[in-house]
Amino acid sequence: MIRFDDVCLSYGDRQVLSGVTLHAAPGEHIALMGHSGCGKTSLLRLAAGLVGPTAGTVTRRAKRLAYAFQEPRLLPWFTAAENVNAVLDGGRSSMPRAREWLAEVGLADAADALPRELSGGMAQRVNLARTLAREGDLLLLDEPLKELDEALQEDILALLKRHAEGRTLLVTTHDIRAARALSDRVYTFRDGTFVPIE
Repeated sequence: MIRFDDVCLSYGDRQVLSGVTLHAAPGEHIALMGHSGCGKTSLLRLAAGLVGPTAGTVTRRAKRLAYAFQEPRLLPWFTAAENVNAVLDGGRSSMPRAREWLAEVGLADAADALPRELSGGMAQRVNLARTLAREGDLLLLDEPLKELDEALQEDILALLKRHAEGRTLLVTTHDIRAARALSDRVYTFRDGTFVPIE
């Protein structure tokens, strides 16, 4: 589904990733851990095709990609429901489904709110609802629990785990508990690459 073979990535003179080899089979879940700025997000951007490797190859065999960026990136002129509906067919007929997705992340009452009216945690949940609504067979989640209150994290973890079933998942996190809950294999950043945690 997604393969990184001896992948290197540099931004100008700064090398971010060096010799990353990592393969995720269809339906497999992989978590990436490491300090901020180590290259976790860069690896997701490579997986999504948003950047190309400096060296090595990235092979992606996905019919549909769904990506939850670390920052919600909601369209400010759309309501929460309209932001989710944008990845559906975008018309009136899909709006009830968009509202159902918001209900799944506990935001049924915020469906008509604009992004500026949402807290950081609420915006992140709209971001996740929109990503899951896209129903990609390759799911990329960049720090999905960021901005969420501890009380919400368990519910969102359960939701993500349920909807990731049958999809290939790459998720970045600083939380080993979340990494183990969501993934089959956990990798950590070391010496420019990602190595498995036993």
